[in-house]
Amino acid sequence: MPPSRFAVPSEVPGLAARRIAADILDGVLHKHRTLDDQLDGAGAHPGLKTLADRDRALMRRLVATILRRLGTLGHLLSRLLDRGIPTDAPRAQSALLIGAAQILWMDVPDHAAVDLSVRLVQSDRRAAKYAGLVNAVLRRCAREGQPLIEEVKSQTLDIPPWLLARWIGAYGETTAREMARAIGHEPSLDITVKSDAPQWASRLHGETLPTGTVRTLLQGSVTMLPGFTEGQWWVQDAAAALPARLFGDVAGKTIVDLCAAPGGKTAQLAHAGARVTAVDRSPARMARLRDNLARLSLQADDVVADAAEWPGGDGGYDGVLMDAPCTSTGTIRRHPDVAWLRQEADIAALSALQKRLLQNAVALLKPGGMLVYCTCSLEPEEGEQAVAALLATESGMRRAPIQVSEVAGLSEILTANGDLRTLPCHLPHSDPRLGGLDGFYAARLIKS
Repeated sequence: MPPSRFAVPSEVPGLAARRIAADILDGVLHKHRTLDDQLDGAGAHPGLKTLADRDRALMRRLVATILRRLGTLGHLLSRLLDRGIPTDAPRAQSALLIGAAQILWMDVPDHAAVDLSVRLVQSDRRAAKYAGLVNAVLRRCAREGQPLIEEVKSQTLDIPPWLLARWIGAYGETTAREMARAIGHEPSLDITVKSDAPQWASRLHGETLPTGTVRTLLQGSVTMLPGFTEGQWWVQDAAAALPARLFGDVAGKTIVDLCAAPGGKTAQLAHAGARVTAVDRSPARMARLRDNLARLSLQADDVVADAAEWPGGDGGYDGVLMDAPCTSTGTIRRHPDVAWLRQEADIAALSALQKRLLQNAVALLKPGGMLVYCTCSLEPEEGEQAVAALLATESGMRRAPIQVSEVAGLSEILTANGDLRTLPCHLPHSDPRLGGLDGFYAARLIKS
């Protein structure tokens, strides 16, 4: 009788972490579930509760490495397999990906990577017949894999062709390749601190970026790092920290943060003295925003509502921050599943939503009020073109160009029109893990 899919020998160290990694990979690649959904909250994999911290970190790194290098892995395995990856047993595919990623990019002995992948296949009823194949292919990978990768020498394999073609069209081939190369590196941890960034950079063994963000390579649970429990800082990519600063001095001003959860920008505005109303349609995400603000000892009014239809309570606000739902292609370096979950057709539907959100944002502003619109997308339809369309139809809105002095002198992150446009290859560093930014777009508009 073949073994059950879940009949895993618990005494084999590391096997549980790899089994959960295989389940989560299957969730992304075959069930179109995001990593966030599978790692946190109500939909999280039930097995995560049983993993030690070390195994949980290994599992996360394993999944991220595979998704970050999925194109290269696919190319490599196609060279090592005569008939391609088995399609009738997802666990066999996952085992090959997990084994190859460990052999090529992770500090795992080759024999352990092969053995654990074979055990992973043997524990699955449908995939057990491929145990010999997995063993043979991964042994070949250990011998021949590195030369085969050197032969290709292209990280553009790890960006879906439709997306790479768009980036070449928007930014040129050289920049698109630089972006793909930057996305191939595991990113640092970026945090926004309440005060004294140099001191926190020292305590967290990191460095202070020109924009004031503290960047560190520390690994492990964020909640265990100094200052987290005391609410001295929050996790936020350096690019994501820029839009809220475009309002200038907000002390005493009324600001609406639309699509606010999980609340990094709300926290920035509240800490700077604004009277913030945070609006988000998801009760679960809003609960997370409240928890974050409570830890940070910051206050904001919160409203669970559709930001495209919310009427705005008492009327005109001094400012509206609109971080619109988007394809999130600018966040692939931190969320490598995005590259394989998004389709080109998503852009049109999200652009239509962004148009509705922008129209409501304008209606919420009082005369003279400021709108900062931003998205974590690299697609022009969700950034430059969305703002151009708004300005063409709303005669009462005008652009307020962002000055170089407002972005720490980083002129390369500003467009000719004075909008913000960060790319994954911006802010280069001698250590690639300490370089890069999420891809972000932001424009600042004034209501006359």
